[in-house]
Amino acid sequence: MEPAQDLHLQSIAVEDKEANVGSGNSAVESELKRPKFVWWLRVTCYILILLSGQAAGTLLGRIYFDKGGNSKWMATFVQSAGFPVLLPLLFFFYPSTKSATNRTPHCVRSLFATESSLWTLALIYIGIGLLITGDNLMYSYGLSYLPVSTYSLLCATQLAFNAIFSFFLNSQKFTPFILNSLVLLTISACLLAVNAESEKPAGTSKGQYIIGFICTIGASAGYSLYLSLVQLSFEKFIKQETFSIVLNMQICTSCVASCGSLLGLFASREWKSLGAEMKNYREGEVSYLMNLIWTAISWQISTVGMLGLVFEISSLFCNVIGTLGLPIIPILATIFFHDKMEGIKIIAMLLAIWGFLSYFYQHHLDDLNSKSSNTEGNNATAVQLGNC
Repeated sequence: MEPAQDLHLQSIAVEDKEANVGSGNSAVESELKRPKFVWWLRVTCYILILLSGQAAGTLLGRIYFDKGGNSKWMATFVQSAGFPVLLPLLFFFYPSTKSATNRTPHCVRSLFATESSLWTLALIYIGIGLLITGDNLMYSYGLSYLPVSTYSLLCATQLAFNAIFSFFLNSQKFTPFILNSLVLLTISACLLAVNAESEKPAGTSKGQYIIGFICTIGASAGYSLYLSLVQLSFEKFIKQETFSIVLNMQICTSCVASCGSLLGLFASREWKSLGAEMKNYREGEVSYLMNLIWTAISWQISTVGMLGLVFEISSLFCNVIGTLGLPIIPILATIFFHDKMEGIKIIAMLLAIWGFLSYFYQHHLDDLNSKSSNTEGNNATAVQLGNC
C-alpha cells in the first residue's frame, strides 16, 4: 500500500504544479488582456495632476510675496500643511483585514503597516520630515528673491543632484546620458548666474538675489537627497512599496515638516507680524487666506499625482516627470508675471530641456532592460516548473 500511496501523492504534486503554472499563465493572460489604454489614461491623469499642482503651487507662492506677504516660515508651512486632504486616500486604499484577533485601530494599522519596528519608522519619518522643513524653507527664500522663471529653471538642477546622490546611496551607475544631463543642467544654471544683474526683481538687492540663488540650488540638492533617502528607506528598512505605504510616508513626513515649520514660525517671532501682514495684503484679507489655503492644496494635489506615478511606474520616473514640468513654469511666468524671456534665459531653458530628455532616455533604456530581465526570469521559471 505504501508504494501506491507514494505514487498517488506524487501524481497529486505534479497536478498541483501544473495547476500553479496554469494559474500563473492565466494571470499573465488576464493582465495582457486588460486594455492598455486604461493604464495609459491613469498615467496621463497622474502626470497632469502632478504638473498642474506643481505649477499652481509655485505661482501662488510667488503671488504671496508679490502682493505683500513676507513670512518665509508661513510660506514654508503651507508647502506641507495640506497633508490632511490625503487622509481619505489612506483609509480608502489601505487593504482591509479579516483577522478577528487583530484589534489594533484601523488608523494605526494604516500608518504603521510595515515590517519595521515603530522606533525605526519614527526615526525615519522624523529625520525625513525635518529635512523637508529645511528644504521648503530654502525654496521659500528662493521664491521670494528670484523671478519665477529663474527660480523654476534653477530647480531643474535637482536632476543633477539626484544622479549624484543616487550614485552614492542607491547604487545607480553614471552613464553617458546621465553625465550629459548633468553637464547641460550645470551649464544652464551657470548661464542664469551670469545673467543675475539684469534678472533682479524690483526691490531686491544683489545680496538678496545671491541668497535666493544659493538657497534654490541648496533646496534642489535637498529635494534630491530626500528622494534618495526615501528610496533607501524602502529598500533597507520598510521593505514594502505599495500605494498605501508610500502614502503613509508622505502623510507622516508632511506632519513632521508642518510641526517643524510651526516651531520655526514661533521661534523666529514671525507669527507676531502675520496679523499686520494680512491687513496690509494688497488684495485683501480674504484673498490672503485663500492664497495660503490653495497653495497648501495645490502642493498636495501634486503629491497625489506623484504617488500615483510612483505606484504605477517608479519613483525615478516620477522625479523625471516632475522636473520635466519645470520649464512650463517660465512660460506661465511670462504670461502672469511678465517676466522677461531674454536670450540667455531661453538658451538656459533649451539646455535644461535637452538635459531632461537625456535623463529621460536613460530611464527608458533602464526600463527596457528591467522588463527584458524579468521576462527572461519568468520564462526560465516556467520552463523549470514544466520540467518538474
